Amino acid sequence: MTEVAIRAWIADDPDPATRAELEALLDAGAAAELADRFAGPLTFGTAGLRGVVRAGPNGMNRAVVRRAAAGVAGYLASTGADGPVVIGYDARRGSTEFAQDTAAVIAGAGRQALLLPGPLPTPVLAFAIRHLGAAAGIMVTASHNPPQDNGYKVYLADGAQIVPPADTGIQAGIAAVPSARALPLSGTYTVLGEEIVTAYLMAVCAVPPPGPRELTVAYTALHGVGADVARRAFVGAGFADLHVVTEQATPDPTFPTVPFPNPEEPGAVDLLLALAAECGADIAIANDPDADRCAVICGDRMLSGDEVGVLLADALLSAGRTGTYATTIVSSSMLRSIAADAEVPYAETLTGFKWIVRAPEQTGVPLAFGYEEALGYAAAPDIVLDKDGISAALLVAALAARLRVDGKTLLDRLDELAVVHGVHLTDQISVRVQDLSLIAAAMSALRASPPAALSGAPMMFEDLAPAADVVRLSAAGVRVVVRPSGTEPKLKAYLEVVVPVSGSVASAREAAAARMSDLRAEVSALLGLPT
Repeated sequence: MTEVAIRAWIADDPDPATRAELEALLDAGAAAELADRFAGPLTFGTAGLRGVVRAGPNGMNRAVVRRAAAGVAGYLASTGADGPVVIGYDARRGSTEFAQDTAAVIAGAGRQALLLPGPLPTPVLAFAIRHLGAAAGIMVTASHNPPQDNGYKVYLADGAQIVPPADTGIQAGIAAVPSARALPLSGTYTVLGEEIVTAYLMAVCAVPPPGPRELTVAYTALHGVGADVARRAFVGAGFADLHVVTEQATPDPTFPTVPFPNPEEPGAVDLLLALAAECGADIAIANDPDADRCAVICGDRMLSGDEVGVLLADALLSAGRTGTYATTIVSSSMLRSIAADAEVPYAETLTGFKWIVRAPEQTGVPLAFGYEEALGYAAAPDIVLDKDGISAALLVAALAARLRVDGKTLLDRLDELAVVHGVHLTDQISVRVQDLSLIAAAMSALRASPPAALSGAPMMFEDLAPAADVVRLSAAGVRVVVRPSGTEPKLKAYLEVVVPVSGSVASAREAAAARMSDLRAEVSALLGLPT
């Protein structure tokens, strides 16, 4: 990237702070840093935009966001979509300004723009799209990414995240923007009032079926935007004995008490565990920073996303909810067994909620419930056609309260399901890299030379390319799915071991754990990754 091109970007940047940032890098002769920032634009993919908040085309900043907003507006105009665009945002660095810029660009393009009244959970935005009859929704968030990141997620009128070809259409619209500074802006956008949050809460508070509500719950928002809405939701649904981690209840983009703002990461829920022990909580719940994911702790053990997913599916089926039950190709196969027993439609999709909510395209039956192993649950798809960590938390609490009456816990119900369906133990190998070529090399090597056996049994190898950069290895009682992460520089291997229960559940779990340990070592060696 030449200095002329860099100065041209600076001249077109509407933000004096990021202009000064680039000028300082030029003055310092920071060639490597500038080369990285100008290596290319952030790509608008099916997850929207996500990147480090910094100046330049390869970062999240006001120039990039204005172009993205213009791309969305242009795409909607080209498809003849009617209706407003509703815009939400979390409390990360730059989120407020990015959302306001988006609203000004959308309004400047001649379309009504509706801005949520403050930093709010992603599920509120997803709910608002259909509730307000919008043509699209835009959420400024990086979910559970590192503190330095921000992102831009787009939904269409059905309330679901975009899938191809909408992403390429928006990307083409972005590329066609000649100047960020020259885009027409308008301050005529509408800032919505509290009534949209109230409408969301009324809907989700009615999700848990009637039943006992005597339950002590510990909760954390992990410095994100979920605390106020979650608190109101729990109380509104009848769960009055709620204890919140005060140190993490106020939004803070630096996430000062956690090493990484993801409840699955080591140390992230330490304060929650301490509070749960102090108040004698029956369960503990953590939302991620934008509250679309939900982590559940029972006793001193965090349940996996697969365990919570099958518990919720089982509870909904017991309550009589019919429709398609869906998960992804990397999630536990237990949901398939549960759905078969209940004689309801079942579907597996590619990874990501944009695909899960489209599972009815496979079955022809509306979605009743969908989940992914990464702590995401569409517990009420008629309300939010995306993952929603708040409605999921309410359903978990309702199930735990109902079990408590019989002297049982969520762990006891998991054991009962294992007796019927077998122990389905899942695990994951996840390696973060600096050099993305290492991921491509590992995938190529696996495709070129797959093993003949897995866990000592003949193996079946399946390559999902070109539809997805995914390979699947399976043998009797074991399954491995390998893919690059879609949002982070990671290579992931998803492992599953299935062991029937012929004696005690405890002994079956021990056998599954031993087999999983062997499988982890085998797959790590296969991929050339550390165990």
